Amino acid sequence: MTIRTLMQRVALIVPLLSAASAAFAGEDPAALLLDLQHKWATANYQVPEKGREDALKALVPVAEDAVRQYPQSAPLLAWRGIILSTYAGAKGGLGALDLAKQALKSLEAAAKIDEKALGGGIDTSIGALYYKVPGWPLGFGDDDKAGEYLAKGLALNPTGIDENYFYADYLIEQDEKDKAKLYLQQALAAAPRPARPDADAGRRQDIAIAIARLAE
Repeated sequence: MTIRTLMQRVALIVPLLSAASAAFAGEDPAALLLDLQHKWATANYQVPEKGREDALKALVPVAEDAVRQYPQSAPLLAWRGIILSTYAGAKGGLGALDLAKQALKSLEAAAKIDEKALGGGIDTSIGALYYKVPGWPLGFGDDDKAGEYLAKGLALNPTGIDENYFYADYLIEQDEKDKAKLYLQQALAAAPRPARPDADAGRRQDIAIAIARLAE
C-alpha cells in the first residue's frame, strides 16, 4: 500500500469516526428530559401493576445515563430522583429505603443547581419523599419537612397539577380532609401540559382515587 493510498483511506475514515462520536455524544438535554418523562409515564401509569416495578427498574439506568451526559442539568438530576422514588414506591418494603435515599440525594443536588428548574416540581418531589418514607428509626421521613417543601413547591407553581395533588395527598395523610378537597379541585383545574398528555391523564387518575378516598 502506498503512502498516498493510506492517506486517502485515513481521509475517508476520519469523517466517519467524527460522525460516530457525534452520534454517541448524546441528545440535547431537553430531548432527554422529555424522553424520560414519557417513559416514566408509560411505566408508572400504563404498565400493569404486576410489571410496574420491573418497568421502573429498567428506567433507572436510562436516567443515570442522561445525568452522566449532563451532570449539571437540574431537570435531569431531578428526574433521576423522581424515577428512583417512584421505583422505590413500587418496590416497597425496607429494600426500597436505599432507593429513596438515592432519590433524595439526586433531588437535593438538583435543587442546589436550580431549585426552580421544574417550577415547583423539585420541592414537591422532595416533600413527597419526606411524607411517604417511614420516619425514624426506620427511615428519614418527616411530616414537618414534608409540609415545608410541599408548600414551597406550591408557592413556585400554585396552579400546577402535581404541586396541588401532592399537597392534597399530604393533607389527607394529616387528616385535613376539608383542606385537601380544595387542593384536589385546584389540581383538576390545572391547565394541560401539551408536551405531557400521558402524565396529565395518569395524574388525573391519581386525583380521582384521592377524591374517592375522601368520600369513604
